[in-house]
Amino acid sequence: MPFSVKRVEGFYTNMKMLIAAVLLFGTAATYAQVGQDLKDAGKDTKDAAVTGAKKTGNGTKKVYKTSTHAVKKGTHKAAKATANGAAKVADKTSPHL
Repeated sequence: MPFSVKRVEGFYTNMKMLIAAVLLFGTAATYAQVGQDLKDAGKDTKDAAVTGAKKTGNGTKKVYKTSTHAVKKGTHKAAKATANGAAKVADKTSPHL
């Protein structure tokens, strides 16, 4: 008899061990990949937050400079108009000599 019962049982035992090893290592590799994907997603989120904060800061600085300039310009314009108006009133109220 070319195949003995022990030999067949040994074959099945070896196959079971092989399948278990493939499943175990395949699962471990998948787990490692999922872990790396989560790390990458976290890093991408952090980078996006930093970029957004920088752009918000730059936009705030630009608005500050623009509004400061506009306020100064408006203040000077109002002061000049007030001075001109005061001069006109003074001309009308002063006695003519």
